[in-house]
Amino acid sequence: MTTPTLTPPSTPSSPLTGAVEQPTFAEALNAYVRKVRGGDMGSLPAVLALAVLVAAFTVAKPDTFPSALNLANLFQQGAVVMTIGMGLVFVLLLGAIDLSAGFASGVCGAVLATTLTDMHWPWYAALAAALATGAVIGLLIGLLVARVGIPSFVATLAAFLAFQGIVLLIIGSGGNVSITDPVILAIQNKNVPPLVGWAIAVLAVAAYAVQSLGTWRHRRARGLVTPPLGLVATKVVVVAVVVLALVAVLNQERSLNPARTSIQGVPIVVPILAVLALLLGFLLTRTAFGRHVYAVGGNAEATRRAGIPVAVVRQLCFLICSTMAGVAGVFAASRATSVDPNAGGSNVLLYAVGAAVIGGTSLFGGKGRIVDALIGGAVIAVIDNGMGLLGYSAGVKYVVTGGVLALAAAVDALSRRRARATGRV
Repeated sequence: MTTPTLTPPSTPSSPLTGAVEQPTFAEALNAYVRKVRGGDMGSLPAVLALAVLVAAFTVAKPDTFPSALNLANLFQQGAVVMTIGMGLVFVLLLGAIDLSAGFASGVCGAVLATTLTDMHWPWYAALAAALATGAVIGLLIGLLVARVGIPSFVATLAAFLAFQGIVLLIIGSGGNVSITDPVILAIQNKNVPPLVGWAIAVLAVAAYAVQSLGTWRHRRARGLVTPPLGLVATKVVVVAVVVLALVAVLNQERSLNPARTSIQGVPIVVPILAVLALLLGFLLTRTAFGRHVYAVGGNAEATRRAGIPVAVVRQLCFLICSTMAGVAGVFAASRATSVDPNAGGSNVLLYAVGAAVIGGTSLFGGKGRIVDALIGGAVIAVIDNGMGLLGYSAGVKYVVTGGVLALAAAVDALSRRRARATGRV
């Protein structure tokens, strides 16, 4: 009896030339709809929620919420949560958690403040010390989780308590260390000149267009399935409209007394966030390390058998997470112009985890993107800001934010169930 030869499924090709048949715009759109129905919704729920929230608060507070002053405040308000959230995406992709990220940012902020104010270090040395502190924290947590084998929940819970104590030891109970360095303060309190803002926006859109078209041409040249050129162009146009519109709004005069003090331009923290997101996104989607992160989160044992150093990948993910927490600590210190014993506490960690999950990163590992933290952070910032403008108490804001997070987790669980039922996982 002859054993049948099994051949892998191939991409449909032309019977005359053997070339891959590329989908049309309508076919690509139908494929996306099928993917969403199959449970792979990505950031779509968060984007829709953000649109609804922005529309609702704009109608409720048309004079204040959509103003240039409030838009700039939203970016500055959400910078810390978005930054920690971007780092947490790496850990969540592993199916792990880092409960210490909030107070890790507080420790880094305390190091920054004391080296600047008490030790009179130059800003660049103090900044390097703060970021190095975050890297060391991530290295230690990574060792506990990846090498010793302590569950991430337990290891980072212990770190959460320890770092809270370290902040108290550095700052002192009831103490406060002020920051006066103009460079550090400018990060969250100054703006890019309008012309520079336009230049950055145009360069960013051009870079995105070149990257998108380059990827399309590369895949096309290698005979791989590519999206229709019209779809690629549509994405570029949408990104261009959003970016240029934001810059146009932020370049408006937003000072309450322009004759005395002019406030124009994109907040400096915005291009910094954009650069961080691009670098981390490139690391996660364009490198072998990024593919290994997704592989470990999908099936760690299969990844180990494939020869990938799972422990090293886990260590590096915690290293990235805590280093990003260090960056967030710098942002927080810049915005507050000081550091106190509560730095990194309160709702910082919960909001950061919520940002990643609300944006579409799965708590079960293996699914998520850097942009998820940005979208989810925007949702949280809009809720907090909009409800504050409407006069709601902190308790109501916590309840609403918690409800949104629970809804996002439910969508994630239902999506995975649907994906399993349709054979997509």
